[in-house]
Amino acid sequence: MTTALPVDLYSNDQEAPTVPTLAAVGDAEVSWFHEQGYLAIRKVFDTHVIRESLAAVNRLIDGENAEFRGVSFEPGTGPSDDLSPAQRRLRVRKLMNFVDYDECLQALSADVALLDIISRLMHGERPELFQDMALLKGPGGREKPWHQDMAYFNVPIDTTVVGVWIALDEATTANGALHVLPRSNHHGPREHFKRRDWQICDSEAPNGNDVVVPLPPGGALLWHGLTHHGSPQNDSTAQRRALQFHYRPDSVQLTTTEQRMQHYGGEVRGAEC
Repeated sequence: MTTALPVDLYSNDQEAPTVPTLAAVGDAEVSWFHEQGYLAIRKVFDTHVIRESLAAVNRLIDGENAEFRGVSFEPGTGPSDDLSPAQRRLRVRKLMNFVDYDECLQALSADVALLDIISRLMHGERPELFQDMALLKGPGGREKPWHQDMAYFNVPIDTTVVGVWIALDEATTANGALHVLPRSNHHGPREHFKRRDWQICDSEAPNGNDVVVPLPPGGALLWHGLTHHGSPQNDSTAQRRALQFHYRPDSVQLTTTEQRMQHYGGEVRGAEC
């Protein structure tokens, strides 16, 4: 496989069905999550919370907390003394491990109503936050290839890991809204390879069977750790900023990287892509 991006990886523009609010999530929606591997909710947080969250993200990028070191820039770019704050923010690809550095973002990750839904998705287990990041895709921001999040995490393969992706800007088909492959959480672990990223081989792309999940600011996508998902390049002039959290049951016993790679490490297993 070459590193050139096939043109049809995200060609389907069929939109995923959504639930209007967290309060509308009932037993049928929980069953949908386990059957389809995802649950899209149009309103989880209100405008004020989203505005405060964006301000918190900007404070971390701007270096207002000197102890925070979790800023990653788009490849080929980086910080520069001659950049304005707005220009610097556009170069940032990701923030990692920020909940201990900002009270607003920490409170959002621990929102009681959200954690209650996640617990229900985990069959009543108590959710434990174990990864937090902000994913910032400015105009021209690159693709995130198709992958399973469980390929990154040292947990048993039958663990119900729940990812939560919260839109800070409107996420559209043009600016890099997430695509998911329904029911792919039932396919088991897939081999991953280091190509454009740590990813499922492009030859296993959904080929039009995926759905796209556009969301307004404050909307959220929840998905199972085995669900295949990815996002295309931002081909618009608008930013697509989001927060992403991962939760696991607090009772889970961690495995090792070697054990994980036996399931997900294609090159380790001698597979080719």
